[in-house]
Amino acid sequence: MTISVLVVCLGNICRSPMGEAVLRNEALKRGITNIHVDSAGTAAAHIGEDPDERTIEVCGTKSVPISHSARQVRASDFTSFDYILAADGSNLRALERHVGRREGSKAVVRLWGSYLPDNKPIQDPYYGGLDGFTEVYEQCVKLSNAFLDEVAGKKSYGDNSTDGTRCHRAGMEDTP
Repeated sequence: MTISVLVVCLGNICRSPMGEAVLRNEALKRGITNIHVDSAGTAAAHIGEDPDERTIEVCGTKSVPISHSARQVRASDFTSFDYILAADGSNLRALERHVGRREGSKAVVRLWGSYLPDNKPIQDPYYGGLDGFTEVYEQCVKLSNAFLDEVAGKKSYGDNSTDGTRCHRAGMEDTP
């Protein structure tokens, strides 16, 4: 079974497309191939735009592939994704108020930072320099691994797993 994750920030050009790229990359490094990762924004200001050039630059220097066109969160995201991870409290509140959340949502909606003990939000680097984007990248790596540890287990697994590892998703187990 595929795990589906939507990473959400405000405009979907800085934090969430970087989070999408980093989460997908960290999963692949672990051999996790049955994961679908996307990103979206709670606002509509940047629909159709590429990620911020600093997001692309940081991902490029870390050899993390990134390709995304900004979009806004849709009501259908709450029924098509298993997990919706908010970059910060403001976006988490917007997700909790979203009409899709009230219409039979299956998604677990959480602050992405809640997967680590410090529960830190991802600060918006948009109005700062490249250093802020590097900090977001480093935080996304930590959060990706914490999320994968909780959701997929600490061992690597994939569609062709032969070591008996299991995928844990929303309290259910899928055997390989």
